[in-house]
Amino acid sequence: MVIIEVSLLSGFIMTSRSRMLLENRTIVKKIEVKANVVYIYLEKLNDESQTFILQLEQVIQVKNLKPASIKIYDYYQPGGLQISYSSGVGS
Repeated sequence: MVIIEVSLLSGFIMTSRSRMLLENRTIVKKIEVKANVVYIYLEKLNDESQTFILQLEQVIQVKNLKPASIKIYDYYQPGGLQISYSSGVGS
């Protein structure tokens, strides 16, 4: 199993429509939202390219936003291979 861990920008939440669209994908096993982090559990990955789009809604105005981060890792070996990415608004 593979986990995509998305740390949301401060003041933003994932929309319920976005969650529903993700849950309807066959590769997605489960989605958890804890505080400002979204965990997307995937059954497995292969060499086929995958694109995941999260629609966010700003609920609180926050100045000086710090970049959000995305981590992808193996559920059974979280200390093993990890892919990380950081981005701000408009990137």
